[in-house]
Amino acid sequence: MTRAALAVALTAMIAASGASAASLQWAQSEPAPAGSEATRYCLRVDPNTGSRMETIQCYTRAEWAQLEVDVDKEWAANGVKTLG
Repeated sequence: MTRAALAVALTAMIAASGASAASLQWAQSEPAPAGSEATRYCLRVDPNTGSRMETIQCYTRAEWAQLEVDVDKEWAANGVKTLG
């Protein structure tokens, strides 16, 4: 009976992890909020080498594009806030 309970528990854990992965994938496809040309989008960026401090940088869509960053693709994972 212990093995049956273990099998049921493991099955439930696997099913739950699949559901959370599906919801995570849906959340990551959400684009950045709309704004004007002057709106700055603040994103988390990789910290400097040797640092553990989180770095947040804010630029307009055009400035992010010059840095070869697609704000809509990065927003769900690294978006913090918009300014303006």
